[in-house]
Amino acid sequence: MEFDLSWIVLGLPVAFALGWLASRLDLRQLRQDSRRAPKAYFKGLNYLLNEQQDQAIDAFIEAVQNDPDTTELHFALGNLFRRRGEYNRAVRVHEHLLSRGDLSRGDRERAQHALALDFLKAGLLDRAEDALRRLEGTPFEAQARLALLAIYERSRDWPQATEIARRMQAAHQGDFGTRQAHYLCEQALAHTAHGELDAAQSLLLQAVTAAPQAGRARIELARLHQRRGDARAALRVLHELAGVAPAALPLAAPLLVEAAAATGQESEAHTLLTRQYQELPSLDLLDAIVALEGGGATPARDWYLRHLEREPSLVAATRWLAGETLSQPQAQPKVQRALEHASRPLTRYRCAACGFEARQHFWQCPGCQSWDSYPARRVEEL
Repeated sequence: MEFDLSWIVLGLPVAFALGWLASRLDLRQLRQDSRRAPKAYFKGLNYLLNEQQDQAIDAFIEAVQNDPDTTELHFALGNLFRRRGEYNRAVRVHEHLLSRGDLSRGDRERAQHALALDFLKAGLLDRAEDALRRLEGTPFEAQARLALLAIYERSRDWPQATEIARRMQAAHQGDFGTRQAHYLCEQALAHTAHGELDAAQSLLLQAVTAAPQAGRARIELARLHQRRGDARAALRVLHELAGVAPAALPLAAPLLVEAAAATGQESEAHTLLTRQYQELPSLDLLDAIVALEGGGATPARDWYLRHLEREPSLVAATRWLAGETLSQPQAQPKVQRALEHASRPLTRYRCAACGFEARQHFWQCPGCQSWDSYPARRVEEL
């Protein structure tokens, strides 16, 4: 049988025409798709820049529907949902990303981090903890550890917080020695509340070692010694405090007076307080000095007058005036009450981070949760 070459000659133009037609159709479809997706994307971006989040979400949803494989659009959509407080929808977007088998390792880690943020913002701390722990060994590890630290602090899980802080210290992510000392002090206070004084003392000694220059551990240790009836040990620890963290001594001034009175070492305590007061005047130190003197060589009113000579103080003026006799004695109680009312806000402590004020000193601010943000000085002295 002979092969007819005429069929090949006739078939080649037909095949070429069909191929050209198919390529044109594919190209047209590709152009339509590429025009549709960017248009929706840029529309959403324009809405976002104009802070029209509802319209931006609708535009991004349209873009995602046109091109379901676009990961960046999914991330943008998930972040928008989170910012709007629609955490369930944000979680669904990021979980959908994680379920894709074609996702690159970098995008998978990014989606895992975004999912952890969704859970954190939603207040689902257990699920956030699990999601954050999956970020160990990724570029998001440092951020994940900080978030875990915040979770454990909020839930007062001090052992877990201590472990995370140690990891961050070992990874050179910052100095967490003082933070670890706070965690140990918190655990010690819990043991003290249950009468487990030996365990509390062991933790406080560890805290002193973890942060030798921090004041809290020594103050708590002195309180523990005083509670156990060992005033001499309490006084010894407070003398150490004055040497390593003198700025914190005003917080322990009343305890120092109590321990000195119990051991008969008022003179030594008076010398210590006076020396510290000369270097850094403080109303708490001044009150402790007056309490130790008890109307001795220098009357209390003279101490407050000396303080007024060094710096203006409505609190000191009010206490000085309490012993002064006015020309109209019947007006004395009213004037005294008015001054005490006016000076009371000045005796509070104020957080340097958020401005939250409180009558008592806090090592961790109840408002912003910052550590060591309360100076050991009253509002009037700042």
